[in-house]
Amino acid sequence: MSMAALSESSNAGLELQRKRTGALGERLISILLASAAALSVVTTFAIVLSLAGDTIAFFQEVSVIEYLTGTLWTPLFSNPRFGIWPLITATFLTSAIAMLVAVPFGLAIAVYLSEFASPRARSLIKPLLEVLAGIPTVVYGYFALTTVTPFLRGFIPEIKSFNSLSAGLVMGVMIIPIVASLTEDAFNAVPRGLREGAYGLGAMRHEVALRVVFPAALSGVAAALLLALSRAVGETMIVALAAGQNPTFTLDPLVPVSTMTAYIVQVSLGDTPYGSIGYKTIFAVGATLFVITFAINFVSTLIVRRFRERYD
Repeated sequence: MSMAALSESSNAGLELQRKRTGALGERLISILLASAAALSVVTTFAIVLSLAGDTIAFFQEVSVIEYLTGTLWTPLFSNPRFGIWPLITATFLTSAIAMLVAVPFGLAIAVYLSEFASPRARSLIKPLLEVLAGIPTVVYGYFALTTVTPFLRGFIPEIKSFNSLSAGLVMGVMIIPIVASLTEDAFNAVPRGLREGAYGLGAMRHEVALRVVFPAALSGVAAALLLALSRAVGETMIVALAAGQNPTFTLDPLVPVSTMTAYIVQVSLGDTPYGSIGYKTIFAVGATLFVITFAINFVSTLIVRRFRERYD
């Protein structure tokens, strides 16, 4: 066999070995990613199972009708009542206030960063948003209690020390980076050709942003807003510190209320005996919160599929 033939055979062997090594690496990466996905599924089922046992035990002692229709929540009193609505209304009241703050500011920031900001401005604003997102929620809670509420009292004297207004306002500030970041990603995913086509037809920059980019990214924007809502519904420390722990069936943002997460914190840190009906309410409320956030995420998925735009 000639030297050229030997060299060609050696190169073919090396190429075959390289392909085998690459295939093995891809196989390992695929297994690793599948394991990560499976871990999230297993974790979800583990959470459901951990909630299910005591939740079923709770409903063996408390009527489902009373739980779903009652407007009094006093499970730790001598005459306990188990109507969940005071906790649900407080949760959605603080979340609605937060979304009223986060949505307009978050969308405005996302439109500016995506369509109007210079590279230098973007390099300054993005890190500041990330810093805002990284502040611990307990700090936000004390800020709402010690700064925002006294400030609001200057305009609204009747506001209580614990109220859902200051908690919702500060929670909205906390959520702004989530709305801005996810919405900007949706805007950046819009093909450049759509913008160039609009500019070619003589459209102004704000017309391109609002009439071309925003409608094209509508599914991503909707998903971002619903994920932000899920974040607001599940927030704990801000509402526990600033909104109070008084389960009252009201939509008045100036009085103390107790959200579902704040109630769970209240009972978890108290002297409630293990296995008592008060202890089991933690799991019933947690299961209710799980169902609500699951429903929000499910609706988010349906909206994304409904308004998704496909570009070739």
